[in-house]
Amino acid sequence: MKKSKAALLWDLFITFFKIGAFTIGGGLVMLPLIEREVSEKKKYISKEEIVDAFAVSQSLPGVIAINSGIYIGYRIAGIAGAVVTAFGVILPSFITILAIAILFDTVSGNVYADKALTGVKAGVAGVIAVTVSRLGRTVIRDVFAFILAVLAFALTIWLGVGIVAVITGGGLAGLLYYHIMRMKRHDSD
Repeated sequence: MKKSKAALLWDLFITFFKIGAFTIGGGLVMLPLIEREVSEKKKYISKEEIVDAFAVSQSLPGVIAINSGIYIGYRIAGIAGAVVTAFGVILPSFITILAIAILFDTVSGNVYADKALTGVKAGVAGVIAVTVSRLGRTVIRDVFAFILAVLAFALTIWLGVGIVAVITGGGLAGLLYYHIMRMKRHDSD
């Protein structure tokens, strides 16, 4: 049974509100939750499309979780979908920051709050590692993709090359590789 447009928009809002509410650690930590909810559970878009959404969202200015929400919302339900997913993913952070601003003097320097945040940060690092692993298995399908991923990692970590340059270079390398492979196939025919 197909959902009405209003029901679909409400479901998108609730889905992204929950993702925004229960994810601590920033946009990258939200990616596995977005993937699980949108691709695996609700099957709104395929795994390949979610990887494309993350790639496009990472290469644009702004926060990857919001960009991904907008991209996915638009893909599923047009402009209205983009608006409700963006609002859904942003609203929990807005409410939390507002509450922290109001209560800042009470929790500032609290040893329990500091220790809890230390544990949360460690958990976030693990979640990001899982995301990298899952996305890597989806994206890296051949030797060329593996070499490009290793090269991007090395350029970013050891040489400090900026993300924009790495993404742009990866896109250009992919186009060049595709062109060369196409020419080889054409020559062999």
